[in-house]
Amino acid sequence: MGQLSREEVPQALTWDLTSIFNSDDEWEKAFAEVKEKVNHLTKFMGHVGDSAETLLKALESNLSVERRLEKVYVYAHQIYDQDTTNQKYAGFNARVQALWAQVSEATAYFQPEILDIPDDTLSDYLSTPSLKKYRHLFEVILAQKSHTLPADQEALLAGASDIFSASENTFGALDNSDLTFGNVHTESGEVVPLTNGLYSLLLESQNRSLRKEAFETLYDSYIGLQNTFASTLSSHIKGHNFLAKVHHYQSAKEAAILPHNVPTSVFETLRSSVNSHLPLLHRFVALRRRLLNVEDVHSYDLYVPLVADIDFDVSYDKAKNIVLDALSPLGDDYISIVKRAFNERWIDVVENKGKRTGAYSSGAYDTNPYILLNWQNNLNNVYTLVHELGHSVHSYFTRKTQDYHYGDYPIFLAEIASTTNESLLTDYLLKTNNDPKFQAYVLNQYLDGFKGTVFRQTQFAEFEHWIHEQSAAGEALTADKMSNYYAELNQRYYGPDLFPDEEIAYEWSRIPHFYYNYYVYQYATGEAAATTLADRIINKNGADSYKDYLKAGSSDYPLNVIAKAGVDMESDTYLEQAFDVFESRLTQLELLLTKTNEQ
Repeated sequence: MGQLSREEVPQALTWDLTSIFNSDDEWEKAFAEVKEKVNHLTKFMGHVGDSAETLLKALESNLSVERRLEKVYVYAHQIYDQDTTNQKYAGFNARVQALWAQVSEATAYFQPEILDIPDDTLSDYLSTPSLKKYRHLFEVILAQKSHTLPADQEALLAGASDIFSASENTFGALDNSDLTFGNVHTESGEVVPLTNGLYSLLLESQNRSLRKEAFETLYDSYIGLQNTFASTLSSHIKGHNFLAKVHHYQSAKEAAILPHNVPTSVFETLRSSVNSHLPLLHRFVALRRRLLNVEDVHSYDLYVPLVADIDFDVSYDKAKNIVLDALSPLGDDYISIVKRAFNERWIDVVENKGKRTGAYSSGAYDTNPYILLNWQNNLNNVYTLVHELGHSVHSYFTRKTQDYHYGDYPIFLAEIASTTNESLLTDYLLKTNNDPKFQAYVLNQYLDGFKGTVFRQTQFAEFEHWIHEQSAAGEALTADKMSNYYAELNQRYYGPDLFPDEEIAYEWSRIPHFYYNYYVYQYATGEAAATTLADRIINKNGADSYKDYLKAGSSDYPLNVIAKAGVDMESDTYLEQAFDVFESRLTQLELLLTKTNEQ
């Protein structure tokens, strides 16, 4: 069966964007209103520091326009993502990105002018009642004093923001719309076009020839465009390095991490800890080789469940019930929000032609925290659902608790909420089914998830760091150069039992997160922190302090926010605890599978 067109998807399985704007015409009106207000944003230029009153008016004027723009952006972005072949909505998306650049350019004077205010004068301003609630916001701005250019230079860079994102947009258009794959066989023997969603499903097939066919078919398309993808990625990395240099950072890594008041040592500690625990990943791959009874594990063998005879063809409706039960330790207030997500169409569920691949949680302060899925009936997708709900409930709590200026959270904290939900799901599944084979299945799912989140994302972070360093040193990031390094890195991570498939060297060409600028390491730190938090929620009545973290938004520095919930991320203790859990569950799986095979 081929993919559904967007029009064929049942309405109940689509998100309801009419809660943002009732129609495209209403969006056009809001777009025009924001565009008109852009012209008035510069009226405070040169006067921000004149008085506390002027400072307040300038700040609130900027925040008001940005708040309206976010709502306009979310509608355009998400209606485009639901069918990226729709040229009308492709136009909406392009226009709103250009408008964002205009707003950024028009407000670029604000931060430099704040930094020009004498410290004593600014301190006096911030002591006035009307500005007190913004104190932490100004603390964050002041921390960037040595990395902020004069207002005219910041305006030039802000005006070019859509140019700096051009390579990422080109990659997205290729990956989501223009790139097509060949035909493959399904489990039933039907020959159908390969899609990203079907690819993920086929990699879990017990039929090795189907896995191999899907793997080789997918990578044929990426290899055929390897030089194009090398060009888009190289250009994007050059942009990161350029912006870091002109803002007086030592590296793109510093430029991406330090503004969130996270020391770069958190990144380095993660790399060091993961590398020291690579023998655990090698041990897991070796177990896979033994259980699959193959001479070598190929890359297309890494995702097939090791327990083959468990019937867990889970529908979306059944998954909703599992999620509600699994998250019950978080309390009725948390569960009520999850029910709203299900009942009020916050979620776009099924795959359709042209739909953006993967999954995400999105939204703005004045919209629902929407979720995009490409649902497949397997346990992995239950984890995806609970993961994205972690993001969306985090967003909901933050926006309902904090004023707009603190109504978002730094990316460093974002993945912790989602992976805590995954940990709660694993605990629930292991406790509610005593069948050894099912437990082995869940343990396998957990270990694969940990492999993908901690080991794999740290591998990605290492590659990302390497390409930034190579580019900064003046080295050309050719397809061959990146592929050779990626192949070596992949082999080091997975160890001697993994066969070095030629195709996997080109995996870098299909990873959108390499365009996100030092984002992926936070998946790994988030997974590790989530291990500690899930234990506190289940065993130490930690739900209330956890929800305080969900409500904090950006009202405090991220390490302070998560420390109050019970995790010190400046230490490697949370990483060691995470690897202890991984090793314990790996041992448990080895014992269960040994007993199962003996029966």
